[in-house]
Amino acid sequence: MFSFLQRIGKALMTPIAVLPVAALFLRLGFGDIFDGQLAVIMKTAGESIFGNLDLLFGIGIAYGLAKNNDGTAALSGAVGVLVAKAVYLGIDENLKMGVFVGIIMGVIAGLLYNRFYDIKLPEFLGFFGGKRFVPIVTTISAITVGVLAGYFWHFAQSGIDVFSHAIIGLDKLGTFIYGALNRLLIPLGLHHILNSVFWFQLGDYTYVKDGVATVANGDLHRFFAGDKSAGIYMSGFYVVMMFGLPAMALAIYLRTPQEYRKRAGAILAGVAFTSFLTGITEPLEFLFIFAAPALFVLHALLTGLALAMAQLLDIHAGFGFSAGLIDYIINYKLAQNPLLILPLGVGFALLYFTLSYILLGFLKPQLFGDNALDNNVQQNIDNSNTLSFVEALGGRDNIVETNACITRLRMTLKDSSQIDNTAFTALGASGVIKPDNKSIQIVLGTKAEKIAQEIRDYLDKNTQAL
Repeated sequence: MFSFLQRIGKALMTPIAVLPVAALFLRLGFGDIFDGQLAVIMKTAGESIFGNLDLLFGIGIAYGLAKNNDGTAALSGAVGVLVAKAVYLGIDENLKMGVFVGIIMGVIAGLLYNRFYDIKLPEFLGFFGGKRFVPIVTTISAITVGVLAGYFWHFAQSGIDVFSHAIIGLDKLGTFIYGALNRLLIPLGLHHILNSVFWFQLGDYTYVKDGVATVANGDLHRFFAGDKSAGIYMSGFYVVMMFGLPAMALAIYLRTPQEYRKRAGAILAGVAFTSFLTGITEPLEFLFIFAAPALFVLHALLTGLALAMAQLLDIHAGFGFSAGLIDYIINYKLAQNPLLILPLGVGFALLYFTLSYILLGFLKPQLFGDNALDNNVQQNIDNSNTLSFVEALGGRDNIVETNACITRLRMTLKDSSQIDNTAFTALGASGVIKPDNKSIQIVLGTKAEKIAQEIRDYLDKNTQAL
């Protein structure tokens, strides 16, 4: 189950990856940058994506779960969402499944593809065999899901409403819990599942679109739909990613022994700037997540505190991708009290630096040194060869499936005990996670997807040669 949830978390990144462009179009369509017909076009383009998140989730998750990311699975996910939605709305037009129908049908379509993509039918039905069978069986499953949802989803919907009101009722404490859990789940890759509830399902906001009342769900969707109260579960991340983590990187640098500071500075400066500019934090977090887990727990608690403080100051600042400078600038005029992020960020930078510096003095972790990243490693990040990765993974015969999200290489292996952790470090990995004896995640930064594709190409080429 844990491995399965990780796969869903990875698959969620496919539909989420399209949101930055949707948010950008919506931002350009608010009328203060462009006006007239051009603004209408931009806004319509953005709304078309946010208005079909359930369909995008169904397509993206099915695609992400399918072996070799086959397009047939994506088509099946789309068909499944359309059919299930039509069926349950035909039974009860008041049901609101939101992105959950996309998640459910995406998972079903992906699993059905993996089960039936090579099925052989009797000769007279041969045309419908193999991959063509997957959309058919997904449609049948979607009808079943639609019927069950039509008669029973209102129970789940009531539960979600209770959960939403409970979290909202906890006020700043609920925001703190969410922020801390968001970071604590990063090593397991399950934070995307948590985010899908808070960003795409929690709360609702009704607005008029083309003369029709439309409901937006989730903190992120509501923010870009114009809900002035949205952004609670996003605003504090600006404080952490633009100020807190870079300050922690400085504390790590100053606690690094003098003889290793040159190499440490080169690496820390790059990952800290990445966090500040884009909000991508994993390359920095995985430098200390295993070597100094207490430091990571501190980071998680401070993240929760940052979100709670942002809520206390009535800051409502959302983002389409992540809470870096780029999103801060783009969404500044849509946010409420965004200027307060700057002094709050400076305060948290001091807090992050002071507490990290003190804690590192007690822990004395060996983040940089003879057995850590060095200049050769930094060179290998750009010059790694695919064969070295395959060998470090235990060889071609040990590799079952190759995938990646934004910063991680996600592998399914026959036996994860055969991997060579030292080799991954030499190839530029910031960290290696082994959730079970058949799964492994290798944190490589934004090169992860490129390396995953190179491994797939290498394996395909060598399989054909055999």
